[in-house]
Amino acid sequence: MDSLKCYHCGDECGTPPVHFDNKDFCCNGCKTVYEIFSSNDLSYYYDLQTSAGTTPNLVEGKYNFLDDDSIIEKLVEFNDGNLQIINLYIPHIHCSSCIWVLENLNKLHGSVVSSYVDFPKKTVRITFKSQYLSLKELVILLTKIGYEPYISLDDYGKTKKRTDNNLLYKVGVAGFAFGNVMFLSFPEYFQVNGFWIDQYKTLFRWLMFAFSLPVVFYAAQDYFTSAFKGIRSKILNIDVPIALGIIVLFMRSTIEIIFDWGSGFFDSLTGLVFFLLLGKFFQQKTYSFLSFERDYKSYFPIAITRIGKNGKEENAQVYDIKKGDQLLIRNQELIPVDGILISGNAQIDYSFVTGESEPVNLNSGDKVFAGGKQLSGSIEIGVLKTISQSYLTQLWSNSVFQKNKSDNFQTLTDSIGRRFTVAVLSIAILATGFWLFYDSTKALNVFTAVLIIACPCAIALAAPFTLGNLLRIFGKNKFYLKDTTTIEQLAQIDTAIFDKTGTITTSKKSTVSYEGLELTSDEESLLKNTLRASNHPLSRTLYNILQEQDIMTLDDYQEYLGKGIEASKESSHIKIGSASFVGKTLENNLEKTSVHISANNIYKGRFVFQNEYREGVSRIFKSMSKKMDVSILSGDNNGEKSRLELLLPKGTPLFFNQQPEDKLNFIKSLQSQGKKVMMVGDGLNDAGALAQSDVGIAISENVNVFSPACDGIMDASKFKELYKYVLASKKAMKIIKLSFMLSLAYNIAGLYFAVTGQLQPVIAAILMPLSSISVVVFTTGATNIMGRKLK
Repeated sequence: MDSLKCYHCGDECGTPPVHFDNKDFCCNGCKTVYEIFSSNDLSYYYDLQTSAGTTPNLVEGKYNFLDDDSIIEKLVEFNDGNLQIINLYIPHIHCSSCIWVLENLNKLHGSVVSSYVDFPKKTVRITFKSQYLSLKELVILLTKIGYEPYISLDDYGKTKKRTDNNLLYKVGVAGFAFGNVMFLSFPEYFQVNGFWIDQYKTLFRWLMFAFSLPVVFYAAQDYFTSAFKGIRSKILNIDVPIALGIIVLFMRSTIEIIFDWGSGFFDSLTGLVFFLLLGKFFQQKTYSFLSFERDYKSYFPIAITRIGKNGKEENAQVYDIKKGDQLLIRNQELIPVDGILISGNAQIDYSFVTGESEPVNLNSGDKVFAGGKQLSGSIEIGVLKTISQSYLTQLWSNSVFQKNKSDNFQTLTDSIGRRFTVAVLSIAILATGFWLFYDSTKALNVFTAVLIIACPCAIALAAPFTLGNLLRIFGKNKFYLKDTTTIEQLAQIDTAIFDKTGTITTSKKSTVSYEGLELTSDEESLLKNTLRASNHPLSRTLYNILQEQDIMTLDDYQEYLGKGIEASKESSHIKIGSASFVGKTLENNLEKTSVHISANNIYKGRFVFQNEYREGVSRIFKSMSKKMDVSILSGDNNGEKSRLELLLPKGTPLFFNQQPEDKLNFIKSLQSQGKKVMMVGDGLNDAGALAQSDVGIAISENVNVFSPACDGIMDASKFKELYKYVLASKKAMKIIKLSFMLSLAYNIAGLYFAVTGQLQPVIAAILMPLSSISVVVFTTGATNIMGRKLK
């Protein structure tokens, strides 16, 4: 008796097998995978490939190198002894079902915390509990469910991108077959008699059939797979009409040569697939170029404080940091590199990296990882690895930080694409029905020509190329957006809310005066070191003007958003912030922007700031107020109200003494009225408001304060150009709509000839990629022209 084979992986089941749903499995793991697929209507996974979870031979031994800790250290992005994070390249990712399976790995193994797929790059970023699931076991798990990762130690740590040549091979096969089929079709084209009719007609026709087989069953397989999975998921995706056209052409052609009715349409069939793949290859190459510029040139406009050999602090751009440098990380600052903690009380929030919000307390000598945020005072670290901007970009773009905003947002392409396939199929069926009744000899040609000429490739290309190119242009102009969806959301904004301090004011030109009791030398030292740990714009301004003091590690440090900071060293205690925070009762609320000081519960005095507003503030507000609602929402007192009323357009709403939760609720109330709100803040006190808004923009002035709550970062030097960027986003949407109209005009013209039976499928197959290319040229050219006007 033959041994039983596992339904999932194909291995021998052994004795006794695991029985479930009238099927045999070798283990509970395979049974669990099958259960998950079945319960989520993904059992057709097994229709596409038998023994879907087959483990390659010797896979256990193949990954033995993943038991080596030194190798693991090179591969993983994060490793604190409990959690590990790795980004794996998986070539087999090709559809929405793959995404679903890989993003539900936690259902296959409880030690997988989360997994997120980057579909264009075919990578999956997995967070897992290394105590219970080793990296080797994780890789074997992926391999067993049909998603073996590609791991090459030579590739890690390099910026070179992996190349998947699968599409190139398919283009080659289709092109080779198309050329030969066209050559074999010449006698039919020229209606050669005699020698051709008598001896070689049948041979040539079957040769054309043979050349079409690898085209249909290899080169075109992605269209069939995508269409099949779309239909099984009750979605008519854009590959359905393409796959249907290929099937009809192949079946009709095969029937014709079997019954000797004619030579069929093998030239049209192979030409269709070749030009489709050629257009797809063109799209992939061009868009990967845009993505490359986005990933590696659009660096974050943040700087870090580097401690020189003489102990002097200096600002350095993040990409200038080298291994061995010593960095100062202030409260709420993002750690941009992997390093070793040298001094300070490290309390680090790794939620930006792991999604886990519980802070981690570290001691001197412990390793810190890029992407963590310091929560308690300042620390000093030694750099182990240089900055990787693509890594920070990847963290920022992580889908876990954008679900709330993008879940209910429908892109323009989605809204049009859903209706397009239904319309195309309806036209094809109605036109075919008419010709079956009127002239049945033209019915098949009409059906296939309609499906080919109305291919939605041009529509699918318009938005990625327009928005991708604009994303690159914005980056060159020091305006960095999270993704292309943010541009579409920015184009819909009708309300703009601005913070005041650090947003429309600049700390670089502020003047400060002190009013109050003289501070002792110990109080000045404690004040300086307390301010050293803070990233609030007023704190940084005050820190820079105070006299140099000896650096010391504080015993305790706390920062209260919207209120102030307090710290202690031995028996000394200090509070810095608003009057109410330090225990001072004001005679009236009409005071200037001030920072109050109390030492050991005794009020000492205040530093009074004369704010300097950014260049172009008045012009920006005047321009924006013509087209949208504009407001100031500040956490400061109303001491600057009279100056702002003179600076801003008459009637601009001004709100003061707003706590972080007040700002969030204010934006929420506007959104409940149907408003599309953009929040512009400094990224520190405004995190909640930035997250709640439809588009949150953080203004950066060489400060390494960053929150994933924001959707964009703007270099402070470009603040006066903000409204131009908003207008550019709106123009980009007009370019996309014009592209749709261009594509629609092409489709209408093509459909006229197709429906009337005047268009051969092979001509349609040639014209279709030309349409795609014209859309790409138009969108790229239009955005480049618009980009020149931004400079």
